[in-house]
Amino acid sequence: MLETNIDDQSGELLAFTLEKIMEVALDCYFSPIFMKKNRPAYKLSVIYKAEDEEAIEDIIFTQTTSIGVRKFDLDRTVLDREIIKISYKGKDYLAKQVSYKDKIFTYPEYESAKTLAKDQNISLKEAYDILKSL
Repeated sequence: MLETNIDDQSGELLAFTLEKIMEVALDCYFSPIFMKKNRPAYKLSVIYKAEDEEAIEDIIFTQTTSIGVRKFDLDRTVLDREIIKISYKGKDYLAKQVSYKDKIFTYPEYESAKTLAKDQNISLKEAYDILKSL
């Protein structure tokens, strides 16, 4: 994991940075923090494969005002998963199906749930509920 604190950059620039990092990293997110003198800031956290470290540092140092990063070794447990198609009213939608021990969980993909909500003129919550029930 790589982390850095950023206290002097606009939300638009941070959003672009997150998009660029997600092209390379396993996961990336911002957490709101307070720095010295009680200044509001964001902590950028990136989970990545070791071979991608330089590419991520390049993005951080060229796209943000960061002047240093912290690095930590990190262990992860990742469930087996596959993307499945769920048919509803003649149209296919995507979901992740994961397994843990003897249990199987299905999680509709956001874009598919959003498409279903628009297609059926229903709420996003209703779309998720429909896709999870199939």
